[in-house]
Amino acid sequence: MRSKYPSDISREQFEKILPFLENLRQKTKPRQVDLYDIFCAILYLLKSGCQWRMLPKDFPHWRTVYEYFRLWKKQPDAEQPSLLETLLSQLVEEHRLADERLEQTSFIILDSQSVPNADTAEKKGYDAGKKISGIKRHIAVDTQGLPHLIHVTTANVTDREGAIEAFQHSGNRFERVFNVLVDGGYTGEEFANSVKKLINASVEVALRTSLHTFKVIPQRWIVERSFGWLEKFRRLWKNCERQINTSLQMVVLAFISILLKRT
Repeated sequence: MRSKYPSDISREQFEKILPFLENLRQKTKPRQVDLYDIFCAILYLLKSGCQWRMLPKDFPHWRTVYEYFRLWKKQPDAEQPSLLETLLSQLVEEHRLADERLEQTSFIILDSQSVPNADTAEKKGYDAGKKISGIKRHIAVDTQGLPHLIHVTTANVTDREGAIEAFQHSGNRFERVFNVLVDGGYTGEEFANSVKKLINASVEVALRTSLHTFKVIPQRWIVERSFGWLEKFRRLWKNCERQINTSLQMVVLAFISILLKRT
């Protein structure tokens, strides 16, 4: 019997995603660990920011925990999402249906966040505007702050380039989107034309009226709040991951945890 940690989700919440996680099970010997403990161990690491080797001893061995995470985060190819990404999309759809909305949104708010790298990261880029050497997270959320697009690049990639790259790999997830709200970092006719071509949506730029006074831009605060949710996970304060895909999957896992705890 292991200790309970603040990062844990309940058994009832975990039962909602258990069949999904078991679909990846390979035809080998019977499983000797509880998937609930495995998932909670990953959430502990994400919430506390500790290293894999420093997981508490009452969790399964860290190598076992990491092996399951490695399987869940694996992308079959660049065009196909990982199991964690597919799970997040399913949870977002369920939350929208519970709020009597359509599964797919028609309006998204797009923004990016530059995050400094730790020395363990393999790929690095420098964001001259933010003066940060690290990675850049690009996310698109609906009016509830639920993520419909998460993409991670090196920090030297501009907001516009990162967004276009993300839309190129989005498949048909945005076939119902008609409007994309962005800030001043996405201005330009070339970007608007690219978005129109890729997802057939128009771009609306929300600009501040003054550079010297603070004013909340309508609906823009929603995506900032979503970034604020990520700040509750210490593993995300810096980019500690060697691979870009692992950085992406950690963000995906954070949103999965948030949505599960809402149920």
